[in-house]
Amino acid sequence: MKIAKDCVVSFHYQLSEVGGEALESSEDGVPMAYLHGHGNLLKGLEEALIGLASGDKKSVTLPPEKAYGERRDNAMQKVPIKHLIGKYKRLMPNMLVKVNTEKGPVNARVIKPGKFMVELDTNHPFAGKTLEFAVEIKSVREATEEELAHGHAHGEGGHQH
Repeated sequence: MKIAKDCVVSFHYQLSEVGGEALESSEDGVPMAYLHGHGNLLKGLEEALIGLASGDKKSVTLPPEKAYGERRDNAMQKVPIKHLIGKYKRLMPNMLVKVNTEKGPVNARVIKPGKFMVELDTNHPFAGKTLEFAVEIKSVREATEEELAHGHAHGEGGHQH
């Protein structure tokens, strides 16, 4: 079976910045599973996987606009520490935190900690980077009615209910 809309795809990947070292990899774990055509994967990567089948390998290069977007200068902001989600003993520069916003929880990186306020960068850590994915398709199958109703893959490597 080839990858198309409404298929559940399991794959291993290695992610790196073009010309750089690996940033992430699923090789030592469970393959990632997603429901194709439902916005569960970077759009550029999902488009590049159409038509592949179990056992296929592919290298995909995504510019920032097809990956995590360009870095936004207005993504830096000072917020009261009380808006951080969770308890942090000591905030350090480059530490990843979650912050409560009007749009819900957002991941952020600490730029400058303070006693009552913290300066954060809410850009995705890979924003502004051209990324390269080395992908190996492990399986492709038809989605169940429940997966289609929920809009995501279930089971190992997918969403667990």
